[in-house]
Amino acid sequence: MDVVRRLITWWEKKPAKPQRLLSRLLRLNYYLPKVVQLAKATKAKIEVNLFYYDEIRKKKIEKSLKKAGAKQVLGTNPKSYRKIGGLDSPRRIVDKDGIFVADVVVVPLEDGDRTEALKKMGKTVITFDLNPLSRTAQKADITIVDNIIRGMRLLVSACKKSKPAKTDFNNRRTLSSAVSEIKNNLKRRGSLA
Repeated sequence: MDVVRRLITWWEKKPAKPQRLLSRLLRLNYYLPKVVQLAKATKAKIEVNLFYYDEIRKKKIEKSLKKAGAKQVLGTNPKSYRKIGGLDSPRRIVDKDGIFVADVVVVPLEDGDRTEALKKMGKTVITFDLNPLSRTAQKADITIVDNIIRGMRLLVSACKKSKPAKTDFNNRRTLSSAVSEIKNNLKRRGSLA
């Protein structure tokens, strides 16, 4: 894990090459409007909460979210900050009117520590994770095992189409199904080699 954090830190500090910057902008330009659409479809609040904390970065994301149609963006006013217990990362700082009081939190690209801390606070956690065996996927209440861009598009579409209803969703069964699908795909690919 430490190697991954060092790699991410190196990536973040390294001057962006034009194609990498373009790639980041394309992902952000696609993703942020989907966040706004999901918030509107579910009547949810939006909070900016970053692992690599930077007020300037938060303000830029807030501006982009508002440009995409968000009316209110939480997590950018230091006077509203509260801390989640049991966490050492900057993600422990949340907005008192957002994650701190929410009953359901959508946490794309999350880390296991944060998911566990949110669960201890009694929150329902929905996450996106390509790895159904990760701690985040295992601890969340609902894990969408998919690429976040595609998964967010599908989630927004589903929320717009359906009305809230009680369901017997079983995250363990969903993760087990995802593992089986990965295993079967690996077998198929292995037979091609």
